[in-house]
Amino acid sequence: MLTSANLEHVEVPEEDLVSLARSSLAIRETVLRNIHSAQSGHPGGSLSCIDILVALYDRVLRHDPARPDWPERDFFILSKGHAAPALYATLAHYGYFDPSILPTLRRLGSPLQGHPVRGNVPGVECSMGELGIGLPVGIGIGLGMKLDHKPNHVYVLLGDGECQEGSVWEAAMAASHYRLDNITAIIDRNGLQIDGSTEKVMGLEPLFAKWEAFGWQVIEIDGTDVYQVICALQTAKKLLRKPTAIIAYSVKGAGVQYMEHVQKFHGTPPTDDEYDEALRQLQAARETMEARDGNE
Repeated sequence: MLTSANLEHVEVPEEDLVSLARSSLAIRETVLRNIHSAQSGHPGGSLSCIDILVALYDRVLRHDPARPDWPERDFFILSKGHAAPALYATLAHYGYFDPSILPTLRRLGSPLQGHPVRGNVPGVECSMGELGIGLPVGIGIGLGMKLDHKPNHVYVLLGDGECQEGSVWEAAMAASHYRLDNITAIIDRNGLQIDGSTEKVMGLEPLFAKWEAFGWQVIEIDGTDVYQVICALQTAKKLLRKPTAIIAYSVKGAGVQYMEHVQKFHGTPPTDDEYDEALRQLQAARETMEARDGNE
């Protein structure tokens, strides 16, 4: 069993961890601003996966924003497509497209639709909407890379409610059958879906044992700790002959206190007052971080 206690240790200087934390804060603010402006979208599940996205794009994913279709790139697939605001904000933050289009989220004619559409913006590998699609697509890509003897790695981010879909488990079975050690699935385990607790809607536990029984290496981590996420992702790249599933325990609405662990914010945008309060909380977190840096 792999947990945060026995992952490969990755050297990340303290100043880099601070920079990663700042990136997470900036992306959270962007996500909330765009969802509030659109008065439509999914804040809870977007906020819960931001630290995972920052770890991927900043430290792990082999990618080039100037060449989004670079043949040597690693692939990232957002299977939980309703978290598109987090993906768009992350792609813009890392230079894939001009951030000035972010406020057009979900507007008629905007490339930033409510779910990612390949071809609309650079960096979106495939269109998502229906849950349960991302892992099968990722496994198709991974198998193709294996057949062509290419080193590309494929990362798929799934929602935990999404793991109630049968297509996820068919894909999981195929990945282990073909020994696709170039596949890493990351499960955003925030415990809530649109209808409530995952365990009340359709129980997932024991989730670790399920993935293990399907022939996967399984890692459990705190998905809100960007350092743990980096270590888990780097460990997964070195595990051979099996695909890896990372169960990243996260918080729905992470970073905004009144949204955390609240089902309502799965798909409800903040009101004007709620948005102002969210900005105050994020600004307070930023000031606390800067004060701590100044005292060190």
